[in-house]
Amino acid sequence: MPFYDLPKPEREKLVEKITNTIAAEINSGKLKNTVAYFSDEDTYIRKSAYLAIGRIYEESKPLQKKILAILDKLLKDEDAKIRQTVINAAGEIGKTDFDIVQHFFDTGLFDEHHSVRNAVIGSMKKMGEKNPKPVLAWSKKYLHHTDKEIRREICHGIELRGRTHPRDILPLLKELQHDKTARVRNTLVHVLGQIAYKKGCLETVLKDLKTWDNPELVADAIEEIIDVHDRYKNFSFYTQKEAKEIVIKAGY
Repeated sequence: MPFYDLPKPEREKLVEKITNTIAAEINSGKLKNTVAYFSDEDTYIRKSAYLAIGRIYEESKPLQKKILAILDKLLKDEDAKIRQTVINAAGEIGKTDFDIVQHFFDTGLFDEHHSVRNAVIGSMKKMGEKNPKPVLAWSKKYLHHTDKEIRREICHGIELRGRTHPRDILPLLKELQHDKTARVRNTLVHVLGQIAYKKGCLETVLKDLKTWDNPELVADAIEEIIDVHDRYKNFSFYTQKEAKEIVIKAGY
């Protein structure tokens, strides 16, 4: 039965079972059930598994080396679901200790399967929110990578930090303003819009865009910023009318 078809008390029992089973198998070195959880068809079973890894790592220092060794081994598995879960587990650890798991993301960025690369993006978002300094420093290394997908993934991955601390990521986004690849450019415009509709961010983004020297990109970003205040009107700090007024007042 799918995870969310279970009643809440049964889901809680299942999560506890998954956590206890994984902890026991980390100790024993026999990973039969752990591998099954990591490769489960149900997204929420896999999520429960990588969240369990994060909790066990944080709560049991004696198991940390074993956990990292297990994740290193499973990252080489031929099953993309397992590799995806490994990256997500590394992301849980990286929220407090990025340096120890950085190599997982150096590898995952180049994985042949999109789900693994998407797990890198998702992990960057959650790590960047909790542990921004090393994550953004690492991201900067890949901003001008020759592979356009790497540049796009990095741009997308730093988005969440920008929703609360736009000044942290705007310098990185600015470095992409002359990127010629449509997918990267579109992601950049999208991320600027996603930042701008949050409380305290619109004015900061508009001020920063004044220092950019790609007027065509800036024009597209302004259009997206105005539009996103309508598309996300139930979540935007300003109404679209208010946002337009602020944009005009800023000289756009």
